[in-house]
Amino acid sequence: MATDWQHALQRWVDAGLLPESTAAAIAAWERDRQRLAPAGAGLSAPIRILLVLGAVLLGAGVLLLVAAHWDRLAPGWRFGLLIGLVAGLHGLAALAAPRQPSAATALHAVGSIAYGGGVFLAGQLFHLEAHWPAGLLLWGLGAGLGWVLLRQWPQLALLTLLLPAWLVSRWTLSCEAADLPLTACVRVPLAGMLLLALVLLAAPRGTGPAPPARRVLLWVGGVALLPASGLWALHLLVDPPPQTRELLASQRPLLALGWALALGLPLLLAWLLRRRACWRAGLAGGWLLVSLGLTWVQQELVGALLPFVWWLIGGLALVAWGLQEQRPERVNLGAALAAGTVATFYASEVMSRLDRSLSLIGLGALCVAGGWLLERQRRRWLGRLSAQTGPERARSGGDAPEEAP
Repeated sequence: MATDWQHALQRWVDAGLLPESTAAAIAAWERDRQRLAPAGAGLSAPIRILLVLGAVLLGAGVLLLVAAHWDRLAPGWRFGLLIGLVAGLHGLAALAAPRQPSAATALHAVGSIAYGGGVFLAGQLFHLEAHWPAGLLLWGLGAGLGWVLLRQWPQLALLTLLLPAWLVSRWTLSCEAADLPLTACVRVPLAGMLLLALVLLAAPRGTGPAPPARRVLLWVGGVALLPASGLWALHLLVDPPPQTRELLASQRPLLALGWALALGLPLLLAWLLRRRACWRAGLAGGWLLVSLGLTWVQQELVGALLPFVWWLIGGLALVAWGLQEQRPERVNLGAALAAGTVATFYASEVMSRLDRSLSLIGLGALCVAGGWLLERQRRRWLGRLSAQTGPERARSGGDAPEEAP
């Protein structure tokens, strides 16, 4: 849709006030600026909060309204309501786009969420066979189509969440059909989610602001990294009992396929995003497999310290990765993983060997002294990044060039 400045620019060209070459350069600059700027970049924080809150309340209200009157509606009215709801939200967003692009982004996001609810309700309406992974796949395909057409971040975020959810749901049904134990069923998707979070976190590179698509991937990976790491670490404490290993041996083809997808798909995404640097994602996958292998070795051979040392190495490796590519978010998350590893080691291995009072005193001293030392080191790392990026920006005359989405 043409905006007001485009009409004004054309009037100036028609009046002879601007040459066509200058007008074309202005239009190209504006298009690049709008493409690279996130939605709502010029809005204040309270307005952004109101837009997000309004979108959430609107979606919740629509769902409650439909749920309250769903049983009273005839099947034709139900299906028409689903279509009209999705089309109406996207239509309102298209009308609001020229004047309020941020409100249009929020309405498109609510429309994409309503489409997902419509997929499952349509399956219930037509009494289709209950197969909820297919619903997630259709929802993800709709979000992907919305991203292709709109190029807005909510659709890409939904796509990034829904496709892994579909794979996990398919894996869950396959494990139930094969009667696999819970530990073997859960371990594969947890490993895949951790590796995927690392790959998404590493989507941008360089010191400049990331393009919009990679910025969305960065946020999704950064938010998911710590929960995925915690779930993986907790699950490694649960070793499958000996009576289930015969069952695991009988299901080796299914497990091999699951591990191939859990590790191969994130590595393929890493190659598509960062072809020259995808080998670092391969190292992350190797670290993950070694952490899994440590749980199968006898405890007397490994000792209680080695798994924690391996996690500490992983956190410091993430810090080194951030320093090498000048990304402060990886430095911060790596420092958080290192701190969590030290705190977990103290809580699981040291506190149980001390009296209650001594263990609390030690925990307090660890939080105060260790937190101060870690924060001091983290500031040094970030100061090193600032020292490295300053000369580069001075030589380039501004921010570092961005990658293409």
